[in-house]
Amino acid sequence: MSHNGSKSGFEKVAEADFPTRFGHFRIYGFQHCRPAPEEAVVLKMGDLEGPEPPLVRIHSECLTGDVFHSLRCDCRAQLELSLAAIAGEGRGLLIYEHQEGRGIGLLNKLRAYELQDGGADTVEANELLGFKADHRNYSLAAEILRYFGLSSVRLLSNNPDKIQAMEQAGIKVAERVPCVAEPVHASENYLRTKKEKLGHLLEL
Repeated sequence: MSHNGSKSGFEKVAEADFPTRFGHFRIYGFQHCRPAPEEAVVLKMGDLEGPEPPLVRIHSECLTGDVFHSLRCDCRAQLELSLAAIAGEGRGLLIYEHQEGRGIGLLNKLRAYELQDGGADTVEANELLGFKADHRNYSLAAEILRYFGLSSVRLLSNNPDKIQAMEQAGIKVAERVPCVAEPVHASENYLRTKKEKLGHLLEL
């Protein structure tokens, strides 16, 4: 396992046992200062070393979905699918980043909801608020993977931007493992926009 890097102000701040209904994890807290202050929580299960790269999910915080069971998005379903997949293999990492609303923040996401209620899709709503369609940065996730000594992963994702970001950071994506939730009526337009405008790898 590699250690904290000082160049980015990256550090592990805590770790503890973490039993869940999906199985027994170890929970970690990380932070870094550049390019901007950011924090992340990591759930680790099992030994990450093995004949094949471990499953990894990089999940952006979604209070409305993950906590309140919103059906406007597929975030909670993807989170649970990922935890179940990692538990099924007995090893892997879930990186939970504070990048609400594709990086625009919680209250701006609620403003985007309001614009969506008026007819905008998720991409148009972000852009009307002055943001990029996807405002996230994955530099902290790459730092965390390096901390755990990982140079190759099997990434639970439908998002080609995450794959590209990992590859550019020197982390090989040996396999993309689909993380597809069953669509519900309330999320159909959201998922269609992710596929058509953001290039997400979904079958609709």
